[in-house]
Amino acid sequence: MELAIQTRDLSRSFHDFQAVKAVNLEVEQGTFYGFLGPNGAGKSTTIKMLTGLLAPSAGQLRVLGMNPLDATESIALKKRIGVVPEDLALFDNLTAREHLTFIGRMHLMEKSVMQGRIDELLGMMSLDEEEAKLTVEYSHGMKKKLSLAAALLPDPDLLFLDEPFEGVDAIASRTIRNMLGKFVGRGRTVFLTSHILEIVERLCTHVGIIVKGELVEQTSLAALGSGGSLEARFLEVTGNEVEKEKELSWFEEAGA
Repeated sequence: MELAIQTRDLSRSFHDFQAVKAVNLEVEQGTFYGFLGPNGAGKSTTIKMLTGLLAPSAGQLRVLGMNPLDATESIALKKRIGVVPEDLALFDNLTAREHLTFIGRMHLMEKSVMQGRIDELLGMMSLDEEEAKLTVEYSHGMKKKLSLAAALLPDPDLLFLDEPFEGVDAIASRTIRNMLGKFVGRGRTVFLTSHILEIVERLCTHVGIIVKGELVEQTSLAALGSGGSLEARFLEVTGNEVEKEKELSWFEEAGA
């Protein structure tokens, strides 16, 4: 079993607040891994450590067999991963084509290959109809699609996707789901965070659930399915199944 991601006691603190607490991840190559948790659970902080954007306070990590914190290995690793981050970090004053061309050149892609892929990605994401627009004029959903196109352009071995479906319309969402399914079908790996459990159930082969910085569940969807739905398990391990259902007082008023 080759692991695309492996961590040992991975931790990160911000002053007195411990955002990630001794997380032990094991993500096999060729899997679609859903990394779930409530808001503020530590998902984005974990992704930033795995992609080398944030140094851990303690613990060890390997991504595609390399150390993201090693100066030499991190450069080689960045050539093999694609990232759609929480904060999309696009170039506001470039068009989509200009942005993707910049990314392709950073990866030293052959010009003909790069241009062919850019044409396909712009068409796939329905961004070819808006080629005259600068990124700053894009809607949030369009920016998400451009960020995903940039991550896919160099054909990485591992994709990190932080809420890639947020703000994306239903038609584009279906296109992206199909694309990611084929990506994993080629033996590549996806590490996804999403609050949309239906999408996770449809796409993912494995899940991990993080709560208040601690990894409380890590299993395959097949194993989880024998014990009930993902939503039921998620609510159980996050403690929300015992939380009293909240209601608005004025909804109880007569005639409301």
